Amino acid sequence: MTAKLSKKDPSLPIPAPLPVGLLQRADILLAKHPGYASSTATLRVQTLGGFRVWYNNSELMANVWGREKAIHLFQFLLTLRRQYAHKEQIIDRLWPDLEIDKGDRDFKVALNAVNKALEPKREAWGESSFVQRHDLAYSLNMRNIWLDGEVFELLVEEANSALLQRPPDEQRAIDLFDTAVHIYKGEYLPERLYEDWSSAERERLQLLAFGAMIRLGELLLSREPLETIRLTQRVLAYDSVWEDAYRLQMRAYMAQGNRPLALRTYEQCEDVLEKEFGVPPLPETHDLYQQIRQGKYVGNGA
Repeated sequence: MTAKLSKKDPSLPIPAPLPVGLLQRADILLAKHPGYASSTATLRVQTLGGFRVWYNNSELMANVWGREKAIHLFQFLLTLRRQYAHKEQIIDRLWPDLEIDKGDRDFKVALNAVNKALEPKREAWGESSFVQRHDLAYSLNMRNIWLDGEVFELLVEEANSALLQRPPDEQRAIDLFDTAVHIYKGEYLPERLYEDWSSAERERLQLLAFGAMIRLGELLLSREPLETIRLTQRVLAYDSVWEDAYRLQMRAYMAQGNRPLALRTYEQCEDVLEKEFGVPPLPETHDLYQQIRQGKYVGNGA
């Protein structure tokens, strides 16, 4: 089934800062990755589960931005990462209802506010360390920015690469996936849940997170089935129709010797799919259920 965006209230409390130990762990795991900005970068930004920014380890409070449009602009540029966007494109995406003159004026004010918030001691016409300009197009200098969403993605990519090695480096993959899953604190910029410009990145990272949680759960199945169950529960808390999570959870309960809960998990899957879409579980899910129900499950089913 395709993931659907969860409908969490964007006013939920912002999560705590990522623990220093987790940041250091990511630094070690990605130390050899070209272009990786370590957690000691001048600017550190959290966007997963809530928006927070640190400059040289000091958090920027909401009042430093001066106006909401400045936050919108910075978050939009974060969403683009290294891509340049023309000023008119930015105005059209962020404030489509504004007339041309007012949009241009508000953009200039917002850009000035962003630069002032990020570098209050920078000289008026000095070059920004973070916002790059090429003619009338703008982007961020990600070499100076540690962004949780980007780090999360790099960790997942490295984990998948570790599994493609011959032989696969499963322990490194587990370390990378586990670090990525801990960095993924929730949806991308939940404060902008209803903004079109943030939705694609939110869904992309969410799908990547589901995949990482499932893959980690598979790697831990034989050694830590309880952790596998926790990971599948986390996926299903975001998206209750994610069938891969149900199948993996069934296998994890069987790894614990808990056949009744494995069967109950299938029944929950069946109920949810019927309620949401009016369809039965996929054949592979039903086949796994039959193997468990008939006592033919041998512990190596996908």
